[in-house]
This record gives sequence, structure tokens and C-alpha cells, in this order.
Amino acid sequence: MANSRSPASSEALLSIEHLTKRFPQVLANDDISFEVRRGEICCLLGENGAGKSTLAEMLYGASEPDAGRIRFDGRPAAFASPRDAIDVGIGMVHQHFALIPTLTAVENVFIGTRSGGLLLDLNQTRRRLEELRDSYQIELDLGVPVSELSVGQQQWVEILKALHGGAKLLILDEPTAVLTPQETGKLFANLRRMRDDGLSIIFITHKLHEVMAVSDRVIVLRLGKLVNAIETDATTREQLARIMVGREVVFRVDNRRMEPGEVLLEVKGVHAVNDKGREALHGVGLTLRRGEILGLAGVSGNGQRELFDVLVGVRPTAAGEILLEGRNLANRSSTYVAEQGLCGVPEDRVRQGLVMDFRVDENLILGRHRDSRFSRGWLLRRREIDAFARRMIDDYEIATPTAGQVVRVLSGGNLQKVVMARELAREPKCLIVSQPTRGLDVGATEYVRRRLLEERDRGAGILLISEDLDEILNLATRIAVMFKGQIVGVLDAEEATVEAIGLLMAGVHHGAAGRLQ
Repeated sequence: MANSRSPASSEALLSIEHLTKRFPQVLANDDISFEVRRGEICCLLGENGAGKSTLAEMLYGASEPDAGRIRFDGRPAAFASPRDAIDVGIGMVHQHFALIPTLTAVENVFIGTRSGGLLLDLNQTRRRLEELRDSYQIELDLGVPVSELSVGQQQWVEILKALHGGAKLLILDEPTAVLTPQETGKLFANLRRMRDDGLSIIFITHKLHEVMAVSDRVIVLRLGKLVNAIETDATTREQLARIMVGREVVFRVDNRRMEPGEVLLEVKGVHAVNDKGREALHGVGLTLRRGEILGLAGVSGNGQRELFDVLVGVRPTAAGEILLEGRNLANRSSTYVAEQGLCGVPEDRVRQGLVMDFRVDENLILGRHRDSRFSRGWLLRRREIDAFARRMIDDYEIATPTAGQVVRVLSGGNLQKVVMARELAREPKCLIVSQPTRGLDVGATEYVRRRLLEERDRGAGILLISEDLDEILNLATRIAVMFKGQIVGVLDAEEATVEAIGLLMAGVHHGAAGRLQ
């Protein structure tokens, strides 16, 4: 996805001057100033918590700055609401779409762009959307309810809505999180066409390869501050990583391939429903061997979360078996599952992995606080807990002043280390990890991946559920792909290509990969 860059106008479309935004106990944006030129793709780069989305919300009128000012198209701009931003020519596509599922694309755009009465009719809206769709060669049925569209197509509805509304500046917040590699490539090609047509684009991401592929210029945020603004052609992925985290970063861990052992985990014909009561898993089957990392790829929302929950015992199965060394764990409690040697690191460490108002040491023994090692009857053995917590803090390099620190104040990377330390301390036979590096800076990502390889070398079987294909290709021995609640195929990691995985992620699997054995 090489970027054919074209020179942007030197004239600024958007000027941000000393923009500051505070929340209780958090300075989200600290005195930020930069410009976005006419006809350029400007990447806003930074890890989760760097202040990217907060800045975007101020530009879109969803949040008001505490200090500073915005100039747009040569005039001072103060937005009391997103409607004010839309009216001057700023459109935004959020990570979570604002579409009405029962309405068609045309109806959603019509409702989302008209103001001041019925100035447009549906036929005019449809004709304009057809022109835009055909111009960018987008496969999109404008006449069906958007609930029947794929997530990638729904994103295009949001983009077309912004263009239909006359956007001069388009803000995209982490737009590739819901796309297959092929869809990402097409999105980038169309963004370059839009740029060449004069549109200015702010592309928010934390993925360095995307920055290099699509942007003309990069604005780097770290901990709410702007730390650099640089032309993309004048930098490298390694330099951007160093700017972003303040040190050198190793992108690929040293992954010495191992020969897996005997089958450890067998999942046979598992069915389960989601939180809305709809079937999310349709006869899922997979095998995992000792000393193996099996990567599970797929676009978000295809059953990965439900599969994790079922495996670790927090969601019931409607049918099927989960066999760990031949013992069926289906519909057993999470405590029983963990005691048998199957542990999990959930994707949402804040809501699922930790009790945020508990201390570090308390979180490190969650689920084991009744073990004789840590308690005597109803009394906790504080000395033993403290010694265990200190060892975990040292072994896992958890940055905390004391074991008694409330975890709420820790960074995302250190929160993840607390969860991993707790689960790995059990020395599990089988480890299920879901999105283990999501939202972590590249340094913490490097650390987590190295730990997973150490567990594999110890002999554990690891199911790595991740939407980061680079992560899966770097760590996994085999790669299974989920689509609409089923495993649609498997590839040997050494032979897999991004293109083949992407086809499976889109449900195109005839001849692209074999079935799981």
C-alpha cells in the first residue's frame, strides 16, 4: 500500500492555536498548536491515552476547549455542537458509527445532513450518493437497511454522509480497526483520490505502518502534548516509534519456531449466544497443542469475544465440548476452569480483568484469595500476599510505587502487566489471550509479546485472539480465521500471506486455506 504523495497547498485550511482540554485529574490536551493544509492527509499519531480522540472531538464540536482557539478556512471558529462543525465543512467518522440500523444508507444520510427543513428530498440524496459511490468504486447497496451491510460498508456510509454534507476536512478516528487488509487498501487508495481532489483529511491512528502508507505529514502526540510534526517522506517507522515513546523500539521479537507437542485443547461444535441472545458461535471447532501459539484472526464482531468468554467459563455454551486434556470444561465455572489449568487474559482489562478500586496486590490474587497460600479461613495472610506481589512487580516490571497502590492510577501497559502476572503465576497449561497489546505503547507491546513466547517455550498452549495481523504473523505457528461465528480456515504461519488471511476474514475461503483438523 505504497503512498503516491502529491504536494499539498501551503495554505492552511485548519489552524489550531494553543488548544488545551482538562478533565478531572487528567490534562488530555496540553497547549497544542499545528496546521492542516488544503489537500493533504495528516496523520494524528499516538498511543491510546495520548489525547488524539479528545483533540478530534474539539475540532468536531463535540467538546469545547478550555483554552486556545481554532481557525477554519481563514475564519475564527467556535463550535457549540457537531452541527456547527458540519455547517462550516468539517466531517468526522467515529470508531462507533452513528447510524440507525433499520434505515437505508440514503435515509441515514438524508437525516444526518439536512437542516433547516426539507431542503433536500430523498431522490436528490440518492442521486448524489450514487455519484459518490460510483466515483470511488465502492460496492454498496444504498437501498437496504444498514444493519444488512458489513461493518466496512457501514463505514463507507459514514464517509459518504460527510462528503455529501460538503466536508472540506474529513476526520477519521481509527478507521481500519473494522476492516480487512483488502478493505484497508481500498480505503487508502480512495483517501488519496479524495486528497488529490482537494479534500483535507485527519487520519487518527496508532499503527505506524498505516502512517507510512497513507499520510503526507505526521503530528505525534504523547501524553497530551504535541512532540513533533514531520513530513512523512522525511521520517521512518523506527524514528516515529522513538518519537512516540521516547526510546528505541524493537518491532519484531525473536521468535524461534518450535515443534508443538500433543493436542492439549479441543473445541468441538461449540454454539453460544451473545449478550443480546442471538447465536454468535455456530459450531466452532479448533485444536491447540502444547508449546504452540495458535493465532485467531478476524474482523471485530465475528464471535471472538464470545469464544473467549466460553473458553474461560464466563459464558455458557448452548452445545458442544471444550476438552482440556480430555476433560470437558463446557459450562463449568471460571474458578473450576482456571483450577484445571486454563486461564485467560481478556481484551478489556479495565472492565473484565481488574477491580479498578482495588490495590495492585489485591488484583494480583483475584480468584486465588481463598487459596491456603494467601488466606487462613476468613483472614488474609498479608505477609505472604505482600511477598508474592513484590515478586510479581519485580518479575513483570510493573511500574508502581508500592504493592498497595490502587490500580486505577496505573498506565494501560502496567494494567496489562498486572493481569498477565496474575494469570501466568498459575503456570497455566493453556492460556487464552484476547487483544493482549491493544492500546499499549510499542515498548509495552514488545514486553507482552516476549512474555507470550516465554510461556510457549515453557510448554503452554496459547490461543492468541488478535485483530493485529502483524502480531499474529510474528507470534503464531498456525493462524485460524473467524467469520460470522465460525472457523472458516487455517493457515500455516510461515506460508500465510496478509492477502490470504484477508480473504478468509471477508468470508472468501474457497481454496484460500484448509479446514482446521
